[in-house]
This record gives sequence, C-alpha cells and structure tokens, in this order.
Amino acid sequence: MTFARFASTSSQIDEDTPPTVVEMVPRPVERFVIALVGLAFEARIAAGPGVFVICRDTEKGVAASIGHALERGCRSIISFGVAGGLAPHLRPGNWVVASSVIDGKKSRSTDRVWSEKILEMIPGSVHMPIAGIDSAIVDPQAKRRMHLETGAGVVDMESHLVARLAATHGLSFAAVRVVIDPAHRVVPVAALAGMRPDGGTSVTAVMRELIAGPSQLSGLLRLAYDAYAARRALQRARRLLGPDFGLLGVSKV
Repeated sequence: MTFARFASTSSQIDEDTPPTVVEMVPRPVERFVIALVGLAFEARIAAGPGVFVICRDTEKGVAASIGHALERGCRSIISFGVAGGLAPHLRPGNWVVASSVIDGKKSRSTDRVWSEKILEMIPGSVHMPIAGIDSAIVDPQAKRRMHLETGAGVVDMESHLVARLAATHGLSFAAVRVVIDPAHRVVPVAALAGMRPDGGTSVTAVMRELIAGPSQLSGLLRLAYDAYAARRALQRARRLLGPDFGLLGVSKV
C-alpha cells in the first residue's frame, strides 16, 4: 500500500491497540479462513464466524499466529484491506482481486476458483496483479514506475506475506484490496508519521508533524476524504463476501 495505514486515523481518531488475533467462532475446521490485515479497523471489518484474523505487527508475531491458526485447521488465507493505487485508472473505493501477487522478482498466482468467486461477489471489481512491499510508496513517479514494471494495479504491505505463507504451508490463498490513495496522489509526510507497527495510529505523531509542516493540511484532508470512501467500500465488500470470504460453496479450495 502506498499509504493504506492512514485510513485508521482519518476514519476513526483513537489510539486503541487491538489484539493481534481477533476472536474465532467455532465452525467446522475445513471452513476456517485466515485473514491477514495491516490495520486495526481492517481487522474489525474482517472479523466474523469462521474467520481467524491476524493484524500484522512483526513477522515473528504473524508466524506465531499462523501456527496457531493451522493447529485449528485453517487451510486457506486471504489478504484483505486497503491499498495504494498504481494503475492510473483506479480511484478510491475501487476493488482489485489479485490474479497474482508480486513479491520482488517473484510472482505467485492466487487460487483461481476462489478468486473468480470473489470477482462474482463484488460487482465492478477488477482482476489484476497486486504488489506487496515492506515499506510505503508515497511518490507518484515511484508508483507509476512500479505499475509499468510489474503490471500491478495496487500495492500493499501484507499481500506478499500472504503469498509466502501460502507457499510455505501449502495453503490456498487470495488477495482482495480496495484503493485508498490513487496513483497520482502524493502522501503527506504527516500521514506516514502516524503509522504504528502494530496497525494502530499515533494521532500525537501526526499532529506533531502537522505543526512542523502546516502546508500538509490540505493533503491530509484530501487523504481523509479518500480514506472515508475506501472504508465504506471495504465494509460493503465484506458484507457481500459473506462469513467465509467467498469460500462457502467453493469445493476446490
């Protein structure tokens, strides 16, 4: 994501840190699905019966949570949440269902049957590669370059981890992301300052950076508006996907 993490500031101003793992409701083990997210508000939206939600903190923490999920019988994993736009035609609130996940020089195909089911369930969604990276991209030129080099429609900071985990543990995987900042948007430094490793937001850090650079205010307001649109799209898609993120009735996953 180019600046997906700012969504938690713009849509809900709090500094509560959610648990890394959201409560899992008992269901038949073959229908558990792991949802890996990067933000506290994404975790709350993703949670539901049959879903084991992991909010990224550290790779070690994610690995421990994955181990626990596998012990419970989870055999499928999805990357879910907001992402930064790379393709120039994508706007805030647009949905991308991954055909593959780009991780550096590697490209891993998502589960075809599951992804096609998700595409059917979210009207207007597009099927494109999604890129995963370890740090945010904020410059429009860098976004354009990544799109040209990879063909990816969006970029986030979790999908490549999902692809790696799926390959390591033999899991079916999918990735579905909603655009928050379009490719042409410059992300203010003040927004990045509020990002916490646990998926929460430091409002104090955002305000401190804004005081130091008040010219960033208009950019922050624009980003807040985009984040509102992305959050509403995320909530709508979660309802459309149902309790199992589209897994129900997909016998091959």
